[in-house]
Amino acid sequence: MDITGSIGMALVLTCLAGLATGIGSAIAYFIKKPKMIYLSFSLGFSAGVMIYVSFVELLPNALENVGEVLAVTAFFIGIIFIGIIDMLIPEAKNPHHFKAPSNKVGIKKDAVLLRTGLFTALAIGIHNFPEGLATFGTALVDIKLGAMIALAIAIHNIPEGISVSVPIFYATGDKNKAFIYSFLSGIAEPIGAIIGFLILLPFLSVGLLASLMAFVAGIMVYISLDELLPMAHRYGHNHTVIIGIVLGMFIMALSLLML
Repeated sequence: MDITGSIGMALVLTCLAGLATGIGSAIAYFIKKPKMIYLSFSLGFSAGVMIYVSFVELLPNALENVGEVLAVTAFFIGIIFIGIIDMLIPEAKNPHHFKAPSNKVGIKKDAVLLRTGLFTALAIGIHNFPEGLATFGTALVDIKLGAMIALAIAIHNIPEGISVSVPIFYATGDKNKAFIYSFLSGIAEPIGAIIGFLILLPFLSVGLLASLMAFVAGIMVYISLDELLPMAHRYGHNHTVIIGIVLGMFIMALSLLML
């Protein structure tokens, strides 16, 4: 399998997905409170894309190329991997939902809010690390499929960017500082992709790439079930979430049919 020509584009897609946290940071500058119905829909859409592509494309591809035992093993290793990362982050700092702090007029420095924003940035950076590997690994095998995964991850990175920038901005009154920390948390995705690729580079083969697809599927299923869907439902627009999920699956299905 010749993957040399895909490395550059895969890295670009991974960078774009990670830096979508900056979009969330920019949004926080202009709206005091994001409309939760939009967040519910976009998170449901992102989960629909990830779940559909995991079970319809990534896992079947691995089953076909490396067999049921290795594919299923890689799938659950992916779940365990992201699950361990998730459990190592304290619940209070785990970026599973966005909650804007109350704005206290006249307060420019607030150590508690600043600490919350910084820990959230660190937590999101840790979460983004395996997401970067997931985007990069998928794009390396199939650039069009990788683009869809990058889009889904970028969508769910937007509210994460909000969750970083809002408390830092409220604590310091400095928009630039809020944006910088949000930007830095997103850089973890391409860093994760590069480190993962360098580790795997000497061993790359059709079988390893197929196993990576199953591993990625496990990561994305866990993110969807543990992070995206609970966060989307928390805003109270349950039917909107379902519409987003179905539409995400439908668009993903159409895109796969056209590949």
